[in-house]
Amino acid sequence: MIPSRLESSRVPRKPLVDISGMPMVLHVYHRAKLSSIPEEVIVATDSEEIKSVVEAAGGQAILTSRSHANGTERLAEAVAEVEADFVILVNGDEALLNPDHLRVSYEALINSRADVSILVSPFTKENSPSDFKVVLNLQNEVMYISRGDVPCSARNPVKQRLKAYHIMTFHRSFLQTYATLPKSPLEAVEDHEHLRVLENGYRIIAAQVESSAISIDTPEDLAFARTVMQEDPLFKRYSLPKA
Repeated sequence: MIPSRLESSRVPRKPLVDISGMPMVLHVYHRAKLSSIPEEVIVATDSEEIKSVVEAAGGQAILTSRSHANGTERLAEAVAEVEADFVILVNGDEALLNPDHLRVSYEALINSRADVSILVSPFTKENSPSDFKVVLNLQNEVMYISRGDVPCSARNPVKQRLKAYHIMTFHRSFLQTYATLPKSPLEAVEDHEHLRVLENGYRIIAAQVESSAISIDTPEDLAFARTVMQEDPLFKRYSLPKA
């Protein structure tokens, strides 16, 4: 499932911005369809316009409430309309998604005792609050997620950090639990919805992948995606007209 909210503060009407002649939400949809893991790929949206764009391209979309605070709450509503034991969340701004990573996310969860899985990738950039950094314990479980530079390098050098790559797999039952939990204190500070999971004592298992994909959060991210997409081999697989 791909949560997709029409309004965005830094990139207006973000899901529908053009990238190489295609709305961003359709890049995410088509790339997810290239994976062999999901039985269905569905966009969960608060917008009739996004729903129409997806359906006009032959995709599936579910209209959800506009009152949700985040994409995970949106999925918790949408999953009521489908039969599924597991749901893979792909953020609607992951236009450079690698479809193979959906399998990594799914297998990380089913091979663990965690409630949720998340992907992480190596990251060296500093002072970048639009990128969420992830700190793991020795069992590869998430201890914290922050916009700040964690671990902190004030006393000792940090060779590499880990960045959240928002392909996450949930037990269906946990999505329903998540929807009952109020916003948590650290979630309110960092503005990251999955701190709600950790603060309530649930577990997130992480799997590391090599990825240059970025969440499109700023105009600069959008410019980067537009440049990279022109030569992207996956784009060629779903952009060519069908015979």
